[in-house]
Amino acid sequence: MKRFLIVILVIFIVGVLLLINHSTNTTVATNAALETLLVDDGSYAGFKRATEPNAIEFPRDLGPHEDYQTEWWYYTGNLETEDGRPFGFQLTIFRRALSPPDARVMATTNSNYRTNQIYLAHFTISDIANEEFYATERLSRGAAGLAGAQAAPYRVWLEDWSVEEIIPGQVQLQAQTDEVALNLRLTQTMSPVLHGNGGLSIKGAEPGNASYYYSMVQQVAEGDVRIGDETFGVNGRSWKDHEYSTSALSPGSVGWDWFSLQFDDHPDAAVLMLFQIRRDDDTLEPASNGSFITNDGQVQPLNHADWQIEVLDTWISPTSGATYPAGWRITIPSIDLMIEGRPLLANQELNVSTVYWEGAVDFSGTLGGEPIHAQGYIEMTGY
Repeated sequence: MKRFLIVILVIFIVGVLLLINHSTNTTVATNAALETLLVDDGSYAGFKRATEPNAIEFPRDLGPHEDYQTEWWYYTGNLETEDGRPFGFQLTIFRRALSPPDARVMATTNSNYRTNQIYLAHFTISDIANEEFYATERLSRGAAGLAGAQAAPYRVWLEDWSVEEIIPGQVQLQAQTDEVALNLRLTQTMSPVLHGNGGLSIKGAEPGNASYYYSMVQQVAEGDVRIGDETFGVNGRSWKDHEYSTSALSPGSVGWDWFSLQFDDHPDAAVLMLFQIRRDDDTLEPASNGSFITNDGQVQPLNHADWQIEVLDTWISPTSGATYPAGWRITIPSIDLMIEGRPLLANQELNVSTVYWEGAVDFSGTLGGEPIHAQGYIEMTGY
């Protein structure tokens, strides 16, 4: 579950600017514009919809799906140095189609720069020890080698920010700004996790209001983080999501909370993913769901009735004024899980072309009465 409003709004607006003006400036989202994106207004004509389970195939579906309107490749991770200094990171590359694949406008020019595919990327580093959060955004057209994605060999990139296959099961992730840089080798340890019904993740009651969604979890991460002029050798764990759809949130939805937690070497638990879509009447969208995955790759689907999430604390952003949850108790009786967690850094709010909170977290509690610990990432929108 990732960024329906973020990617739809931001990439559509800046994509139009790119195609018309060759501009590289981003546009700030407005609440009025957001409201127009919560329902299907007919703009989906000509795009495929996610409707059938068990439709994901590898390696084909590592790559792009330009016949769907929206797509993202999402990487986060919790890292530390040899002496235990912690860092978090996010690198997400979004793709947005401005028109269906067979749109006539695309057939009227042979320019290498003409495209109906726009790419946007968000890159963050959380320097936990120094309580510093670095967030950067880039965008470009999916043409002339500036940005794109491919399945074999796997690669997704926006200029010199990239994730690229080294050997099967291993990728190199790279991103940098003047302030910070990340260079990691990620090694797959588990088979891909298909969420929902065989990878079909329902987001609302409307026909086709769904995505195809899989994750690569518990990836071993090794490499370097640079903060300013100082470079740190790090290792840890990374999470990848790949999701593609032609979909929008249902009427009355105002935002979501998305949890991705990776457990420490537990014999009965590998990861927990939950997303809850919040409605304007303080209820949850019935399609809110999740997955509990064991170490042998077994997926137990969860729906919102299976869990209780209690907010234990809040944090007010000095930049946006938004009030975000900043502590949680998650209880899932069906698997006898109770965990509590907090952000590793309070201020992990991205103030880019849209505003949302996405950051590194730490959880501990019990599973089946035995101690359990996890780290991961939480994303919160609509606050």
